[in-house]
Amino acid sequence: MLGLSLREVSAALKQGQVSPMELCQKCLSLIKETKFLNAYITVAEEKALKQAEESEKRYEKGQALGVLDGIPVAVKDNFSTAGIETTCASSMLKGYIPPYNATVVQKLLDQGAVLLGKTNLDEFAMGSGSTDGIFGPVRNPWSYSKQYREKRKQSHHRADEDSNWLITGGSSGGSAAAVSAFTCFAALGSDTGGSTRNPAALCGLVGLKPTYGLVSRYGLIPLVNSMDVPGILTRCVDDAAIVLGVLAGHDPKDSTTTQDPVGPFILPILRDVSKLCIGIPKEYNVPELSSEMQAFWSKAADLFASKGAKVVEVSLPHTSYSIVCYHVLCTAEVASNMARFDGLEYGHRCNVNVSTEAMYAATRREGFNDVVRGRILSGNFFLLRENYDDYFVKAQKVRRLIANDFVKVFNSGVDVLLTPTTLSDAVPYLEFIKEDNRTRSAQDDIFTQSVNMAGLPAVNVPMALSSQGLPVGLQLIGRAFSDQQLLTVAKWFEEQVQFPVIQLQELVDNCPTFSQHEKLGLVSLKRNLSKTKDWRYYGESKRKKLGPCRTNTFSQIKIKTNFTSHFGF
Repeated sequence: MLGLSLREVSAALKQGQVSPMELCQKCLSLIKETKFLNAYITVAEEKALKQAEESEKRYEKGQALGVLDGIPVAVKDNFSTAGIETTCASSMLKGYIPPYNATVVQKLLDQGAVLLGKTNLDEFAMGSGSTDGIFGPVRNPWSYSKQYREKRKQSHHRADEDSNWLITGGSSGGSAAAVSAFTCFAALGSDTGGSTRNPAALCGLVGLKPTYGLVSRYGLIPLVNSMDVPGILTRCVDDAAIVLGVLAGHDPKDSTTTQDPVGPFILPILRDVSKLCIGIPKEYNVPELSSEMQAFWSKAADLFASKGAKVVEVSLPHTSYSIVCYHVLCTAEVASNMARFDGLEYGHRCNVNVSTEAMYAATRREGFNDVVRGRILSGNFFLLRENYDDYFVKAQKVRRLIANDFVKVFNSGVDVLLTPTTLSDAVPYLEFIKEDNRTRSAQDDIFTQSVNMAGLPAVNVPMALSSQGLPVGLQLIGRAFSDQQLLTVAKWFEEQVQFPVIQLQELVDNCPTFSQHEKLGLVSLKRNLSKTKDWRYYGESKRKKLGPCRTNTFSQIKIKTNFTSHFGF
C-alpha cells in the first residue's frame, strides 16, 4: 500500500481497501522504524492522527476533499506550520512555533492531506548534503538497499559497513529520504539553487522545481527571495503533477505569484515525440562530470532521438560564470534575510546584557553555524558601498545574460533541455565532509542553480542505477510557465526508462504493522525487471574520482576579474 501512487492510494481509500487512520498509522510506524535515517526533525503524531480521523469521517460520508484527502505527506522544516515547531535546523529557531501556516502547507491541509511532520535539512537550507543542520546529517535510504549492498559485496566491501552510509544530497535531504523510505507519499522541499532536484537525483525520486511565481513562497522562511521556490518530491511524475495542481496559483500574500488562472496539471499521454526538439547544452559537459554520468546523459539523448525527437546541441555561453554570479547574489540576499534574527522578536536570545550591540553579536554567534555566518559575512562584503557596483550590480547584469541565454535557446525552437542533475551518484558521508560546505555547494549546484536565476521550471527524473547500484537522475528544463509541457515530457521519459523501486527489505522486516503481502509489495520492483533495458547499469565499472571543480573559486580577485574582463562593465 505504501508503494502506490497518489491516484492508486486515493482509489484504495475511496473503495475502503484501507482507511486514512490505518494509512497514517502505517506511516508513523515506519517513521519510527527508520528513525536512524534522521529524515524527520519533528513528528506531529497527535495532529496527524486527528487529521486522519477527520479524513475518515469525510470518506464515510462520501465527501472526500480531493485526491490528497487522507494521504500522508511531509514538509521541510523551513516552511511555517501553525502549532508545529519550525526550526530550519538551526539553534536560532529551536523552539519557535509559528502562529500560521505557509500557503503551500495550508493548501495541502485544505485538500485533506495528513501532515506527518517536519523534515531535516541543512541549517537555513544552506548546503547540498543535508549534513550541516543542528539535528545531524540525513542518511540516504539507498545506503541500506539490496541493490547497493549487493554491488558492494561484489566489490569485496563489507555489506554491513554502517560507517559508509551515503548522503541524501541537499538541502531538502530529509524530505527526499522520507519519500524514498516510503514513510510518506509526497513531501515539500525548497529549491534555491537545486535543493529539491539534487536530493531527488541521489535518492531516486522525481524532484520538481516549478516556475518562479507559479507557487506561493508565503511562509517559506526565505533564503534568497528572488530564487526561492517551493519544491515537490514524489516517486513518480504523475504524483508531482497532482501536488503541483494543488499548490499552484495566485496568492494575495505573495506579490510575485502569477495573476493568471491556473488549472489542474493533467498530463496527457505522449505517444509521439517526433514534434519535440530536445536541446543538449554543450557547456554542461564539464570535466568534473563522471564518465558514467556522461554515458547516461548520452544514452538518454539517444533514446529521444531513436523515438523520433529532434536532438540538437545548443549553447548557453554564460554558464561558466553562473556559479560565481549565484554566489554573489545568494550571499547578498542571505545577509539581508538573516538580519531579522537579532534575538529581539523571536528565536534564540543570548544571556549577554552588557549592551544591545553585544546582545545582537552574541545571539547571532550562538544561533548560527559557521556556514550561515560565513555567507552573511560574504554577503555584507558584497553589499558594502565601495563594493556594491563591482559585485552585486555586476552579478545582476550577468544574471540577466544567463536568463537571456535560455530565452534565445527556447526561441530557437527547443522545447526542453536535457542535462545531468549531479556530477555523480551519491557519495559516502565520510567522503563528502572532506570538503567544506562552500566548495561542495559549488560542485553540486553546477547544473541546477542557473535555472533558479532564470526562474524556469526544471525536474529531476530518475533514469537508472549506476555501477554501484545507486540512482542516477537527469534534469529536464522547460520554458517559463510551461510546467505542464515539461512534466508531460518527463512522464514519457519516466515510462521509457522504467526506473526500479528501491528494495528495502532490511528496513521493513522488523516493522510489525506490515502484513507479509505489504512487505513483498514494498520491496518489489515497480516494473517487471525482466523488461529492464540493458543500459540501466550502463557506464564505467568504477566511478571516476572527481577533481576540484574549476568554478569553485570565490576569491574576490577572481570574481572581479571574471566580471570585468569578460563583460567590460
